Amino acid sequence: MTQAPPSTLPDWLRHQAQHRPHAIALRHKRLGTWHALSWQDVATAVEQLAGGLTQRGFATGDALLLVSHPREEALLLSLAAQWNGGVAIPLDPHLADDALRSVLTLIAPCFVFAEDDSQIDRLLTHEGLHVIDANPRNLTPHPHPAVTDYRALPLHNENGLPPAARPHDDAFAFVRHDANGHLVEQRFPHATLVREAQQLVATEKLNADDEAFAARAFAAASQARYLIAPWLLSGFRINFPESLATRDNDRRELAPTLVAGTRETYARVAQLVDERLPGTRSWRRRLINRAQRRQGGPLARALTWWLVTRPLREVIGFSRTHAALVIGPPLDDKTAALFEALRVDVRAWPDTGDWQRVEHKRQAAAPQRYAADGASEQPAY
Repeated sequence: MTQAPPSTLPDWLRHQAQHRPHAIALRHKRLGTWHALSWQDVATAVEQLAGGLTQRGFATGDALLLVSHPREEALLLSLAAQWNGGVAIPLDPHLADDALRSVLTLIAPCFVFAEDDSQIDRLLTHEGLHVIDANPRNLTPHPHPAVTDYRALPLHNENGLPPAARPHDDAFAFVRHDANGHLVEQRFPHATLVREAQQLVATEKLNADDEAFAARAFAAASQARYLIAPWLLSGFRINFPESLATRDNDRRELAPTLVAGTRETYARVAQLVDERLPGTRSWRRRLINRAQRRQGGPLARALTWWLVTRPLREVIGFSRTHAALVIGPPLDDKTAALFEALRVDVRAWPDTGDWQRVEHKRQAAAPQRYAADGASEQPAY
């Protein structure tokens, strides 16, 4: 009997762990050192986190909010929630207090992941939450009884863990406030994410040898659509920088083959290029300007490549990039011309979807549908 193909994100995680158990799945940087986890390591961690969530009362259909920048703990917890049939809802950690209070009131989750003490203090003002503390510096656990240290959450069972629950329809949900101040959400079922990931993998020719860089805001929907789901399907390596402040240096060190960002991301990287070039009268500046205007013969293009373009690509971490994606609105003309001169083919992928008005979970009012008007309001890098 032919086995059915994986249909959910946890299914794809199990698939990778079974077929490529020792291949590196993700790497994260701590105190200047890269640490690696294999696909078997990731699957085991997710299973144990799922067991810990279940032990604390997390059930099918429950929501896990993640108030965090990109980090491996948030990713593993997202998959653990989905393993238990729940939905992961990443939130922008810079969300204002009033907006956070609105999310907690309307979504009414029981579990929230927080990346630092400042976020924990904000969350503990709202009663009834079970807070999971990332505790990145491995300090003494937080004393509040409602807080569980991330390292104490996994359930270690020598006899193995029960199989994954039947996943809830939705894998991820993303929330924001619209122009009228109403909280709206966009939900992504497993089937949608798998279908879109298959399309991206085929179009961009992604495979297990690729390296991706997870510096984009975790609370952006495109993170799930164009990074997490394709990672699980194709089996490439995903890398987390030490912090947003080190992301440019970490990207240069890794030289990823897959880069996904917004037009603001690429504009920021273009500014780095501009800062690396000497004054307007220098020969390097003139060469790159001519390349942007598509001027010069074969000799000029060769000199530009070896003397200017190739070193600049290495400086910004694009030396090996073959899949450069801009999510949402395309690049402005100036930025597009620069990346074309650098011989980086940046291709646009949509960041649209239906936004639905969030009502209190105890209210029975019919949801109101919203048009896909929020792509540009997703958090940028």
